[in-house]
Amino acid sequence: MDITIVIGLAAILGLYMAWNIGANDVANSMADAVGSRALTIRQAVILAGICEFAGAVLVGAHVTDTVRKGIVDPSIIAALPDVSPVDAAAIMIIGMTVSLLSAAIWLNYSSWAGMPVSTTHSIVGAVAGFGIIAAGHDAVNWGKMGQVVASWFVSPVAGGAMAFVLFKFISRAILGQRRPVRAARKYVPYIVFLVFAVVTLATIYKGLKHVIGGLEWMQGGMSFVIAFALSTLGAVISRKLVNNYLEGKDDLKISQQLEEVEKVFTPLVIISSCSVAFAHGANDVANAVGPLAAIVNIAQTGNVAMKVGVPFWVLALGGTGIVIGLATYGYRVMATVGTKITEITPSRGVAADIAATTVVLVCTRMKLPISTTHTLVGAILGIGLARGLGGVNRDITRKIFGSWFITVPAAALLSMFLFYLGEKFMFDTVKSFISQ
Repeated sequence: MDITIVIGLAAILGLYMAWNIGANDVANSMADAVGSRALTIRQAVILAGICEFAGAVLVGAHVTDTVRKGIVDPSIIAALPDVSPVDAAAIMIIGMTVSLLSAAIWLNYSSWAGMPVSTTHSIVGAVAGFGIIAAGHDAVNWGKMGQVVASWFVSPVAGGAMAFVLFKFISRAILGQRRPVRAARKYVPYIVFLVFAVVTLATIYKGLKHVIGGLEWMQGGMSFVIAFALSTLGAVISRKLVNNYLEGKDDLKISQQLEEVEKVFTPLVIISSCSVAFAHGANDVANAVGPLAAIVNIAQTGNVAMKVGVPFWVLALGGTGIVIGLATYGYRVMATVGTKITEITPSRGVAADIAATTVVLVCTRMKLPISTTHTLVGAILGIGLARGLGGVNRDITRKIFGSWFITVPAAALLSMFLFYLGEKFMFDTVKSFISQ
């Protein structure tokens, strides 16, 4: 088997995985904007496509963990009795290939069902599955797996709690007032300040973190100075724009005033959703290109490494696959998250986006594993619960939670089965081309 064929087949699998990331995970980032009718699905696809591709290609992980999140240590596979370096390389190539395929198949099924699941958890489960079959239970970092399991609970609870508090504030300070237009003119600039602060910090730490090494002046306290300056500027400009737009509308009927106030929140939910998409492209493209980069590196060098470089064409492939997946199949998950959990308006969408982005940002800085998907869905549940238990579709919520709990074991079991077949029928073939 020629090395070009192996890399070509791996690239197809990487593209398929990226397509599924776009169809499932990316759809979450724009669900608030679509659900609140701030954007049509067509507009959301175009904007998210641009932001995701820019994040993936411009600031995506140029050096990535060979085995996502350190779930499996390649050195344990290399140290197995009677396993030569060539054998270990063949095992890793087969393992990474089946991990990509298993995670992609599970994501494909979840997208078909309209269920938002974590792509990171899918690839983590798949990698753990092949590791168990290849080298036994000791090959898996169970401490890391425990953190992943804990994030099933931490992510939605933290996102939901913060969104609940934010939307309660917006409801009482603005929407619940006798004159919501007057209240909006007073409080919206502060909300704009918060949105710009969170978006700026998320862009720096979740989007630009892979190139931050060349931008040392942005790190540490300077990032907060930049965020404060941009947020203040945004708040000042928004005060002028909001006052001009709402001028003379204080005497409208309450229902009309509320409609006008919601229109003020529309640009904010679009901005925050685009920020989520950009940061997602920068980070989660590694779920597709990480295993692909490992396969390419092992095929070319015959060595197994914990970290490998990611060629530009691999990043571009991942970014392209994400955009195509969003455009062709993302509407299913968008519909579930944006319309079926609870009713979303622009003000509710802003609360959910701010909460989700803040929780993910804080947990990232604390080096706690957390799922963006779980956090955002939790935030949407939070704004629904702020309206009472009747504000949440409990049937859909149960289905979503169920899909979360079975993601890791489902991907792991499928990976185990495929690795068994791959090692049985392809091991000698893969080993022969590595030895060339």
